[in-house]
Amino acid sequence: MQKLIINQGLLQKLSPQQIQFIKLLQIPTAELDTRIKEEMEVNPALEEGQEENTASEYDDERGDDGEFGEHSHEELELESYINHDELGGYKMYGDGAFGNEEDREFPVATRLTLHDSLYQQFGFMNLQEQERMLGLHLLGSIENDGYLRRPLKSIVSDLAFTQGVYTTETELKCVLKKIQSLEPAGIGASNLQECLLLQLRRKNQSDLIVQLALQVIEHYFEEFSKKHYEKIQKRLGMSQQEAFDVLTLITRLNPKPGSVEGDDDRSHYLTPDFILINNNGRLEVSLNSRNAPELRVNRSFAEMLDTYSKSDKTNKNVRETATFVKQKLDSAKWFIDAIKQRQATLMRTMTAILNYQYEFFREGDEGKLRPMILKDIATIIDMDVSTVSRVASSKCVQTEFGLYPLKYFFSEGIATDSGEDVSSREVKTILKELIDHEPKRKPFSDDKLEKLLNEKGYNIARRTVAKYREQLNIPVARLRKQI
Repeated sequence: MQKLIINQGLLQKLSPQQIQFIKLLQIPTAELDTRIKEEMEVNPALEEGQEENTASEYDDERGDDGEFGEHSHEELELESYINHDELGGYKMYGDGAFGNEEDREFPVATRLTLHDSLYQQFGFMNLQEQERMLGLHLLGSIENDGYLRRPLKSIVSDLAFTQGVYTTETELKCVLKKIQSLEPAGIGASNLQECLLLQLRRKNQSDLIVQLALQVIEHYFEEFSKKHYEKIQKRLGMSQQEAFDVLTLITRLNPKPGSVEGDDDRSHYLTPDFILINNNGRLEVSLNSRNAPELRVNRSFAEMLDTYSKSDKTNKNVRETATFVKQKLDSAKWFIDAIKQRQATLMRTMTAILNYQYEFFREGDEGKLRPMILKDIATIIDMDVSTVSRVASSKCVQTEFGLYPLKYFFSEGIATDSGEDVSSREVKTILKELIDHEPKRKPFSDDKLEKLLNEKGYNIARRTVAKYREQLNIPVARLRKQI
């Protein structure tokens, strides 16, 4: 027998306005203009320009919550003839990723992509129809970094099943060799070893250093990748100078030949969200002007609502039109409020960061950075940590010392012998300096680095040294070793 059970629970949901604000808060300045244009395209009640001093009757009669107050004009009793079931609620446009800014704002020179360049060179080759067909398929399989990692056996099967073209691995290899003769050198290799060999084979083969380099990559590539240089030097009977010249030649080769010409023909620009200036010793922060667009509600749309409200309320077409107009007006007002709230939140967060890291912003010395976590700023501005995280994750500030992402100023604290806490950023700087000045033939191990940092007063464990070294993209001592 079925039973009816009533459970009481508390459920917290975000309002459409809150969702609107969250989405606007997390996008960077470079995308804000595009987002605003998208909203204006779908909402005719929203337009650019300063808000007029004389607000429309629509604005005067709205309550603090954005709806009509209880003392509304009798002729604007929309609730009396709007069917709530027909309202779809506020639906935001552009919930997904936003597009890039228009190219006209950043004029850049056009250039050939990697594949365009390869197809162009391939077109000048004197080939049979079968070779040309196979070559075009191989070119399409080359990845953006210039490598052809797909096994030829798999490509043979693809051609047979998808295009009805029958070939062999031997025939494909012959065509691939012709592709590997194109520019840039090393294109079409299946792995790094083959890529380096292709580049070395284009150099002067009578040069002793080139000959030795070919032997190193062809027969001792594993030892070379692990930096066992002494072992290679002994086996090939190279002198100290020859070994140094071979190493120099190989390290100057391009491990990613496709990077010579990128597939993305648009240059990337960093747009600061904040501008920080030193005005006669006083630090002043301001929002990038593109973060403060001038938007307003279209007055004619507000007047249109007034007109429809005075029409026949029993007419279905009038009722539907009034519903549409009111939704668009509410949407425009919500969007403008969300933009203003975004500006206020950005300024509150950046001002708190400025005051917290004031000494750094005044001098630009990384040693002056204080340990700071998201919770520190959230407590100061009395907001949730997630809000600060959204601001810090995609925003940057322009200073006299360069452009810094806000995430740069957040770091853990490390205790010193004096009992003070210093930023992990400072410890990383000291660690990098130690590695930069270490003996190249005998680099410092993590244990040695731990001892050196402890001698400087930083109480840090070896595992923390390893973590910071990895965050700095510095390899282990064995791989830093040089001849």
